Amino acid sequence: MTAEPTTPGMWSPDPIMQRTGRYTIEHVLALPDDAPRVELRDGVIIVVPSPTGGHQDIGNLLWMWFRQNTSEWFRPFTAVGVAIGLGDTFEPDVVLLKEPVSDKSHYFLADQVVIAVEIVSKSTKRRDRLEKPVEYAAVGIPHFWRIEQDPLHVFAYDLVDGAYQLVADAGVEDELVLSVPFEIRLPVRDIAP
Repeated sequence: MTAEPTTPGMWSPDPIMQRTGRYTIEHVLALPDDAPRVELRDGVIIVVPSPTGGHQDIGNLLWMWFRQNTSEWFRPFTAVGVAIGLGDTFEPDVVLLKEPVSDKSHYFLADQVVIAVEIVSKSTKRRDRLEKPVEYAAVGIPHFWRIEQDPLHVFAYDLVDGAYQLVADAGVEDELVLSVPFEIRLPVRDIAP
């Protein structure tokens, strides 16, 4: 791995590899176990901030809701990556994938993703609201959900002609109702921390 520890036991990206954007997915897969969660953008490592407890609750409750309410054709995951290319990856908060998927993979291809979900945090709001939707649309992920935390609100988008269009939104007292990729009737309070 081409990274130098800044202090014994503390991993950080190699400055030359960062500056030249030469990191690949193979480098990320070879990171030590104590390395932070990262994404790749144009070969540059971006450290993904640790989610708060409330953020994790929303993601885990949504994962559980998907697990209990989807068909055998789909499978939800948290804390896995989406490989866009050798130098580009994403780490959505929750993904719903098309079966079959491997339990041994950390990265999945964009064409396996049915819904990518981002839970907006203070430290990720620009990326979650503005950058990631454009990037997910560019690789053809058919559905994108953005979840705002305070107050809890779910925005569901469908990919139409290469861009996301809002198709439904629901607050904590509402039900998110969608007909694709399957019949969804999600009481938003079910994912409230």
